[in-house]
Amino acid sequence: MPLVRIDAIGADSTRLEALGRAVHDALTETIGFPPDDRFHILVGHDGARSLLRYDDYLGIRRDEGVVYVSLTMRSGRTPEQKQALYARIAELAEQYAGTEPRNVMIVLTENSSIDWSFGYGIAQYVV
Repeated sequence: MPLVRIDAIGADSTRLEALGRAVHDALTETIGFPPDDRFHILVGHDGARSLLRYDDYLGIRRDEGVVYVSLTMRSGRTPEQKQALYARIAELAEQYAGTEPRNVMIVLTENSSIDWSFGYGIAQYVV
């Protein structure tokens, strides 16, 4: 936990892995998640069988390098922790994968302990 999903246009496995590492390192540095707490879904969209759409919302000029990062985690982080996380993800995505920070969109969804099962159909956080 958290569950991370990264979607990127034309990303091969090397770029997807670099983006995943950027998000994971940012989560461990800013929020304090353990290094072995990695649950990632990494998806490259080829424009033929799968697509991503984007515009210049809020005056941010995006291009084919756009990356969507979806994070689902239990609630409890401060606004300051979240802001530090977003900044660090954008910084590391540029450093590790060459993704311009303007192209990194992050959405964080929070839930509670009962909303997680890591296997065996058991809600491990509430048992």
